[in-house]
Amino acid sequence: MGTEFCEFPLANASDEEIKVILKTAKTIAVVGLSDNPQRQSYQVAEYLKAQGYGIIPVNPTLQEVLGERAYPSVTDIPKDIAVDVVDIFRRPEFIPEIVDQAIARGAKVVWMQKGLAHNAAADKARAAGLRVVMDRCMMVEHRRLLRG
Repeated sequence: MGTEFCEFPLANASDEEIKVILKTAKTIAVVGLSDNPQRQSYQVAEYLKAQGYGIIPVNPTLQEVLGERAYPSVTDIPKDIAVDVVDIFRRPEFIPEIVDQAIARGAKVVWMQKGLAHNAAADKARAAGLRVVMDRCMMVEHRRLLRG
């Protein structure tokens, strides 16, 4: 993920807010999850799954990743599956659409991975009642805040 398009997060979740998210979330939709074990999205999702989180791959080009069925978009995830966090591994220009999908799907959190921030989309998510984390790696934050 290049940072050449990254905005600087004008407002971001505190460590305490991130801790609450990590402790209460059960299911994470990973948007842009690759089936390539060398990719950051795969490594993060694999780690999170090993920590007990439910992983929902979101990638229109894949059928399955990490033994889990993949969906083309966040809104294609069946309604009977709760989505707590939408973890984004897509370029910044795709973030507003993904945030709209997260809002429509009833997610509780939008998490933009390290190197990603979109202030307007974050404001929209917050206005809809979602928590927002930007420019942070979920795996790194889990290790830092929960694993000590």
